[in-house]
Amino acid sequence: MINATTRLKIKQLKQVYERLKIGKESLLVILDETELPELVYNSNAIENSTLTLKETERILLELEVARNVSVRELFEAKNLARVSEYIRNKKAVELNTENILLLHKMLIGGINDKIAGRFREPNEYVRVGTHIAPAPEHVDQLLTNLLTSYASTHDQYFLERISHFHLEFERIHPFIDGNGRIGRVLINLQLQQQGYPPVIIRNKGKRVLYYPSFREYQADRTAKLFDRLLALALIESLHKRLAYLKGEEIVKLVDYASLKSLSVNTVLNAARRQTIPAFREKGVWKISNNVSL
Repeated sequence: MINATTRLKIKQLKQVYERLKIGKESLLVILDETELPELVYNSNAIENSTLTLKETERILLELEVARNVSVRELFEAKNLARVSEYIRNKKAVELNTENILLLHKMLIGGINDKIAGRFREPNEYVRVGTHIAPAPEHVDQLLTNLLTSYASTHDQYFLERISHFHLEFERIHPFIDGNGRIGRVLINLQLQQQGYPPVIIRNKGKRVLYYPSFREYQADRTAKLFDRLLALALIESLHKRLAYLKGEEIVKLVDYASLKSLSVNTVLNAARRQTIPAFREKGVWKISNNVSL
């Protein structure tokens, strides 16, 4: 459950975002484009890709990488970037079975064409840790039920709807491979449909909130941990875009703390809790130099 204070904060940030972005759509496109390697790196790293952020950037720019990288990891980076750009550029991608299959085909194509763009078939069982996903015979109906439920629960807070959808999608695990990456792509599709910018689910925090959120959901179908993770990610994304839309000078948070004679640990903890308008770029916490704490 996302509390009233957090909901109000997101609402207020969204209002400012809507006002400031008028006439600056090209800046938002640039922000999305420069953020893409970070989004791709983190999503693939959660799935144990060995690529670094710098290597991911070079691959997406069609530049040489200093070491030999497997063909699979090259495709994983390029395909995920292509899927993310497709969603951003199309603007009106509906959340339905047909489009989920299309996105999966784009993601897995060239990696394993035999399974790209289709759900698990009879005798194709998968597990994630100790969780054994539902039998393949039930996947189609379970996903249909999930899509219907998501479309019909407009009385529920939008982030909680998205949170529940993601956790249930991952519980169903409809594909042999690519479930996590497609699930995180769908989060940004759902946010885009609500008029919000994309978020990055970060590899660094996967053992603190992301993985435990699945265990929590599997145990009692609650989503408190993932609700919190998603809310923090969205607030951070809004903070970043507001700083750029305002045209403010952006500095590293550690430098800001030094200039303002503040404790570095204190401001870093506040950044992680998003009680200050800080955000990450390439894993480095930053903030507008105009902010008064």
